[in-house]
Amino acid sequence: MKLSEIKELLPTLTDVNFQLPDNSMVPVHFHVTEVGEITKHFIDCGGTVRNEKVVNFQLWDANDTDHRLKPEKLLKIINLSEKVLGIEDREIEVEYQGATIGKYDLEFNGFNFLLVAKTTNCLASDKCGIPQEKLKVSLSELNAPQTKCEPGGKCC
Repeated sequence: MKLSEIKELLPTLTDVNFQLPDNSMVPVHFHVTEVGEITKHFIDCGGTVRNEKVVNFQLWDANDTDHRLKPEKLLKIINLSEKVLGIEDREIEVEYQGATIGKYDLEFNGFNFLLVAKTTNCLASDKCGIPQEKLKVSLSELNAPQTKCEPGGKCC
């Protein structure tokens, strides 16, 4: 989800709720402790220099269970961060504390914002020899006894 999309959705909502990949909910008394833009400048395993940017939301919950972030307040935080930091309309990445800080993509299901688990991937698979599809090999073929033994074939 891009920043412009959440800005369009917020005025239509009465509450802001985030749902984790296991379908549990981020406690309703969460805070958005950061809104910013993160730049990742790196080189992939194929030698290509890359530069990626995302808008980052950091969610945090404390013991102030009377706290509720309303859509209007979140929209004000977003607008302020755009104005002060010059944030562009980019994909949103959400950080949330579990056993460690998790990073999630963001989607909306009509009721809740969904924290969608991110995955890693090789960005240069064409250069480092990773097959595009997994090879389909029968285990019985791998362990099949050789039926013909030739001299020098190291099977006898």
